[in-house]
Amino acid sequence: MTHLLSFTWNPTEGIDLGFYTIQYYSLMFVISFVAGWFMMKSIYKKEGVPLEKLDSLFIYMVLAILLGARLGHVLFYQPELISEDPLAVILPISTVDGFKVTGFRGLASHGAAIGVIIAMFIYYKRVLKMPLLWILDRVVIPVAFGAILVRIGNFMNSEIIGKATNSDYGVIFAKLGEDFPRHPAQLYESIGYVFVFLILWFTYWKTDKKQQLGYLFGLFLVLLWSVRFVVEFFKKSQGGFEEYLGDALSTGQWLSIPFIIAGAYFMLKSRGKKIA
Repeated sequence: MTHLLSFTWNPTEGIDLGFYTIQYYSLMFVISFVAGWFMMKSIYKKEGVPLEKLDSLFIYMVLAILLGARLGHVLFYQPELISEDPLAVILPISTVDGFKVTGFRGLASHGAAIGVIIAMFIYYKRVLKMPLLWILDRVVIPVAFGAILVRIGNFMNSEIIGKATNSDYGVIFAKLGEDFPRHPAQLYESIGYVFVFLILWFTYWKTDKKQQLGYLFGLFLVLLWSVRFVVEFFKKSQGGFEEYLGDALSTGQWLSIPFIIAGAYFMLKSRGKKIA
């Protein structure tokens, strides 16, 4: 069948170096963390924060995002793994039907968000000695940038796919053995996050809103999870607890609503919280 407004997507698994293949998804994470380090370095220098505190921030962020995303996926989408294969919850392996290294097959952004908030609480207590909302207002900028790349990695892996378009428009994911177009939901989400990142970047560097504790953090929550909420309408269901709520919304949408509400709260409360 010919689809005039679609294209077939069948990339390799990664960059083959001969002796090792660099997985695209892993590469996106590495670029995200490195870019985030440089972004926070420029922010720390601008605001006179000792750069030796940056290395600790990097470690906290890496652990928070990876562990939070993994645990979030298991709790929200695959809780049966806790009893069926407990080691696979935090290790990239499978012990069902024999031992094998699988890599992590599921990472949830909602879990990563919770992980970052917890990690930043510990970081501000032990290392930064500044208001928690101060670091949250700033760290969301590189987090938004990382979200762009992670969804590109999902697209490269032909995962978190969209619903069938039932038309000539869309992407045919040959890796999945399909011959019909789907919405490139990963790219929709990635493009949405580009705007989230640019808005946060502009707001921090070009306005005085960064002086309002919690404003940028709240803006991030409202924008990023609103993008996620909208794009979920184009995604194929990833399962989770949505069936217990009548399938009115996807699991991702239900999880996004509290973040959006919390974001609006922080933006409103920020009016009376200026940095001293």
